[in-house]
Amino acid sequence: MIIIMLGAPGTGKGTVAGILSEKMNIPQVSTGDIFRKHIKENTKLGILAEKYISKGELVPDEITVDLVKSRLEEPDAQKGVILDGFPRTIKQAEELEKILKEKQTKLDMVINLTTPEDEIIERVENRRVCQNCKAVYNVKLSPPQQEGICDKCGHELVKRKDDNAKTVKSRLETYFEQTSQLIDYYNKKGKLRTEEVSERINRFGKNVAEDIIKEISE
Repeated sequence: MIIIMLGAPGTGKGTVAGILSEKMNIPQVSTGDIFRKHIKENTKLGILAEKYISKGELVPDEITVDLVKSRLEEPDAQKGVILDGFPRTIKQAEELEKILKEKQTKLDMVINLTTPEDEIIERVENRRVCQNCKAVYNVKLSPPQQEGICDKCGHELVKRKDDNAKTVKSRLETYFEQTSQLIDYYNKKGKLRTEEVSERINRFGKNVAEDIIKEISE
């Protein structure tokens, strides 16, 4: 099964994708995590990607598409994947269609998450990520049992360098200028499912993931 997660930064894409990945036993492919790994290791790709990510800009399509295409060829991705953070432009979506056609498979579902902007900024500033397993926590909404320590693997939790209000606002502007076009693109294809994730209605990523798993299982 091929699932795409859409939504502005901080809407909970990683949380929903992580739960679906665990329950469905297919990998969560996060372009952001892959780029951050390269940045940490100071690879050629990492150095190039950081120039864009540090400014809240999207990494160019050709670089991102090649990265995802290579990841989809790995053994653990043959039964399906949950794409978190890709595609982010119409061009990337069109390239993904070509990749899936070559693999003789198809896109099953596009999950679009929405959250009020003020909540997004607060969430991102309170987000912490495990350095080891990449599990995501929120120090206000979903804190770890032990402060600063991952519940799953016991490693240290860190705040990403780009998780600050200034960068988030820039990323939101970029998202609404470019990525939001994908909503119409996939809606016209009949693949889109929109869910609000918000404190306002007391509905969070875990609720969304549970509903989707129940629906798929029926």
